[in-house]
Amino acid sequence: MSVIQQRKSKVIQNIKSNYKQIERSLVEQLYIKHDIHGGTIGSMREDTWKELFQMVLPQKFVMEQSVFIIDSKDGISREVDLAIIDKMYTPYIFRYGRVKFIPIEAVAVVVECKSTEIDKKNIHAWCDQISGLRTAKGSIVRSANRIETEAMKTQQSTRPLRILCKLGNHVEKQIEKKFDFVIYAQKTGEDQAYLEIERNPELSDLWMWFKELNFYDENQSGIPGEELKGRKLDKYVVKDSSGNINKLLTFNLQLNQLLMLINNPMLFPHLEYVEMFNRLEEADNENDCSNID
Repeated sequence: MSVIQQRKSKVIQNIKSNYKQIERSLVEQLYIKHDIHGGTIGSMREDTWKELFQMVLPQKFVMEQSVFIIDSKDGISREVDLAIIDKMYTPYIFRYGRVKFIPIEAVAVVVECKSTEIDKKNIHAWCDQISGLRTAKGSIVRSANRIETEAMKTQQSTRPLRILCKLGNHVEKQIEKKFDFVIYAQKTGEDQAYLEIERNPELSDLWMWFKELNFYDENQSGIPGEELKGRKLDKYVVKDSSGNINKLLTFNLQLNQLLMLINNPMLFPHLEYVEMFNRLEEADNENDCSNID
């Protein structure tokens, strides 16, 4: 091996080693000993998870904490710990200080952060509310050579990737299936701090992910992108010389490949939100009148 090749190899090995060090440091931060209020330590852990995502995401994405996601069909989520959004084209529905309502069209990823215990009823309700939100198609935008008045043919209805970040033991499979990724922070000894990452096994190749992320709850006939069939996400795995998976680097590449399948958010349907606000106003007025009678 030439000197140049040795140098290149060393650089690559250092990058992989750095990811392993960051993984250990991340878990150590999540397990830091404390005698402070539970809400405060929960916020600190959210900040730690936020740093992880900010490290691997492209700069066009913005991370918001403690948000509510809204759609134009009157749907509102429960509070979301972390939301990864593409705000290049999509306005906030409302933002003032820490209060943020974000339209579903802008949201690429939702992250729920938990400690060692999970309330099964609450986590199912949280997931169901996220799953129930729907993007709308009634957008108007100028493209390169025309005015578009509907959703793109390759993106009819998106949904955010769902990620659960948790300390300690695995959750039951019924909960795992609600998420696309579950990241477990494990600390089993003074020198044993590492991540375990489980991924939704039902979406095996990029074709299935493409359909799920761009034609969510839509008619599945005539969907483009069949060239993605057979391209397994399992191939996006980085290993060391001993065959051990570099989990954080692997997660980086898998997550960003999936984000590239979305690429851009749904074109924002301004008029549909206008109609939603007006519809609810009319309903409130009708209720007021009926109460007077």
